[in-house]
Amino acid sequence: MAADAPDTRDNQMATMKRLEKLNGFGNVQMVEVERPVPEADQLLVKVNRSLISRGSEIFRRYVLKEAVSPDIMGYSDAGQIIAVGKGIVELAVGQRVMVSAPHAQYVLGHETGPRKQAYALPDELGYEAATFLPLATSSVMWMRTTPIDPGQTVVILGQGIVGILCAQIVRERSPGTVITVDAQPLRCEISSNLGADHVIDVSKVNSVDVVKELTNGKGADVVIECVGGNAGIRSFEQAQEMLGPEGVIHLISKYQGSPLPLDGDRFMNKQLIAGIRIDQSRDECQSDAVQMLIDGRVRISELITHRLPWEQTADAYHLLYNKPDEALGVILEWD
Repeated sequence: MAADAPDTRDNQMATMKRLEKLNGFGNVQMVEVERPVPEADQLLVKVNRSLISRGSEIFRRYVLKEAVSPDIMGYSDAGQIIAVGKGIVELAVGQRVMVSAPHAQYVLGHETGPRKQAYALPDELGYEAATFLPLATSSVMWMRTTPIDPGQTVVILGQGIVGILCAQIVRERSPGTVITVDAQPLRCEISSNLGADHVIDVSKVNSVDVVKELTNGKGADVVIECVGGNAGIRSFEQAQEMLGPEGVIHLISKYQGSPLPLDGDRFMNKQLIAGIRIDQSRDECQSDAVQMLIDGRVRISELITHRLPWEQTADAYHLLYNKPDEALGVILEWD
């Protein structure tokens, strides 16, 4: 189908609004730019909803002094295809899709390939839930990477969006006990509501002591580190302290600051892994994540603390940075 949109009003729009991170700490602004036109192998999506991923978008974009590429300002969009290039075969104008693209009124996607591939949404998956699909897919892949035997005790450090998704998805590995840890009461409450067996608020108690108590002094079989950033350095130290004999630490988050401290004596006979190491393709895991979102094995409504119109995108970033005790999942509304 040729690259034309069914809405003549859309055709008349030569420009659009897009989020940009300009020079200066926290300098995010909505900027007017030319609306993209799809090439032969591309499709154009009118965005309906997008999700701000606090971990990467704040601590690897927002806090930087220098400007960053607009292309990496966001990666969880859901909307409707309004134009397709000549080379597009399976997808068509009018279809609802998720595409890993920046926060903007219109974004480009691809039918195949590793970058910004559009995923056709089933009717049962709404736009809001679809914005969680990229993170849910990665969480499926991380949790299938972690060496876990049925019945083992799993501790998940950090209950941001990724940590809470992992705490739900890890259930498919049949752990005996899931313990979650965070310093924010809001996140601890959400984690408890979503089914963690034990939730440790490290603003009130020592997480290492509590894990040892819950495991009768043995320590955890598996610790999954989802904190990252500067705080993740101390979190990694605590992971080693609470890990039981022959245990496993799985690093998911990315870090800033000093190198991670590894205590050789404490870590003897234990295993450290990072990232994703499975044979399943991302496409296969994405299909599984979709089904989990549809059937309720993964719940996301509790993660959404704010819904803001796109005009307040900059405010949303400031909120996530300045008030982590109030904000977790922030959905931007573009319709």
